[in-house]
Amino acid sequence: MRSRKTKMSGTDLLLLEIRHLILSARNLVSRNVNLLQVVTNFEIGKRIVEHEQQGQVRATYGKEVLVELSDRLTSEFGRGFSRSNLEYMRKFYVLYRSRLLEKSQMPSGKLMKSQKPALLSAQSLSQDEQYLVKTPPFQLSWSQYVFLMSIKDADARDFYEIEAAANNWTLPELSRQFNASLYERLALSRDKNGVRNLSRKGQVVAKADDLLKEPYVLEFLGLEERTKYSETDLETAIIDKLEKFLRELGKGFLFEARQKRFTFDEEHFFVDLVFYNRLLRCYVLVDLKLGKLAHQDLGQMQMYVNYYDRHVKTDDEKPTVGIILCKKKHDALVEITLPKGANIFAKQYQLYLPSKEELRQKLLDWTEKQEGDQR
Repeated sequence: MRSRKTKMSGTDLLLLEIRHLILSARNLVSRNVNLLQVVTNFEIGKRIVEHEQQGQVRATYGKEVLVELSDRLTSEFGRGFSRSNLEYMRKFYVLYRSRLLEKSQMPSGKLMKSQKPALLSAQSLSQDEQYLVKTPPFQLSWSQYVFLMSIKDADARDFYEIEAAANNWTLPELSRQFNASLYERLALSRDKNGVRNLSRKGQVVAKADDLLKEPYVLEFLGLEERTKYSETDLETAIIDKLEKFLRELGKGFLFEARQKRFTFDEEHFFVDLVFYNRLLRCYVLVDLKLGKLAHQDLGQMQMYVNYYDRHVKTDDEKPTVGIILCKKKHDALVEITLPKGANIFAKQYQLYLPSKEELRQKLLDWTEKQEGDQR
């Protein structure tokens, strides 16, 4: 017997609309509360810096001023105004004040009464604060900005801010991506212009190369380097932690199949993992290799990619991408085995968080090589 769909009553529809309004309003209030906290801390930092710039605040005296400010603000407003937090506010303004300077380029009278946010009293905000709320240059929480301020490299700091806002990262996820050196690993798979765009636009996926990292970090699988494990163990661990693996792969990935079988000339073949990238609109095939990469592995992936391009993908989809994740790769072997322009990439994976200093040195060496090749 066929199951009949339950028709929604007029009351049900009304309830849905009201529920949507309430949830939207709560979400808006939450975002405004976070934004107001960040804007307020920015303005506090601005006033502390302006006070210091009057020339009367030496380093020792400046610390005493912050201690007194902390005591008096805490006694009146409660938590959130410790000396260390006031120092963060000062640093926040110093690092991000260039965004406020954009206001000076706005035509006078740009902030009309009708443009002021409805949830805030316009009379209670300074002109700078009105601009910051109307055109918010800050999209993260205060705790996330405190974390970002610990990143010394300005380009990396801008990149993580863009990605955290675009992907709705929580503070733990932002911390994990930073500790996994996402910026450096993406940079090592790009040319000089691509690296520059990371700090301006974040990770933009427009072609197959934009998907890649070097290396892929799979520490969340819980497999130790010292322990013997098979390719099946690795594959099973990935499936068990699929959500985290998808985040490690990057933007736009959807999981389709494990051990996807296809038959060619009466022989069965199996692709370890099959994904689809909705941003590129193409299939992405992943093969897992424990040992050193061999030319047979590249030939096998080339066959998989050719099969998908000829028998699976539709005419309006882009060419299939093949990624071989291996413990050790051989760049020269990849270059001589694969034809130029092949959508096949060999990338290393590791089961522990990478050394940031090692990756930064690799990036520095790679940048110098790029500049030398252009001369």
